[in-house]
Amino acid sequence: MDIQAWQERLASFASERDWDQFHSPKNLSSALVVEAAELLEQFQWLTPEQSTSDVLSSKTRDAVQQEVADVAIYLLRICDVLDIDLEDAMARKLAINELKRSNVSS
Repeated sequence: MDIQAWQERLASFASERDWDQFHSPKNLSSALVVEAAELLEQFQWLTPEQSTSDVLSSKTRDAVQQEVADVAIYLLRICDVLDIDLEDAMARKLAINELKRSNVSS
């Protein structure tokens, strides 16, 4: 996945619609939370077994796919607006988590 290319495409999309005025980190974070809740909603009354990809109906799977895309879009916009290198941030966070895990198991 070319994150920078996606961020450029999303920035262009927002700019063409004059949405930059609404794309503050606070607003984008709020939108991200809403979309994450909509993703969760797809699984709300399912058992863990029913929520697996091989059991989901095609309609639910399509809805999940759209919500995952919405979450990713808002996350990429937040990173773009705040000039966060997502790959670097993920690598740093994973290193922190690995360190925590090794400290717990020692």
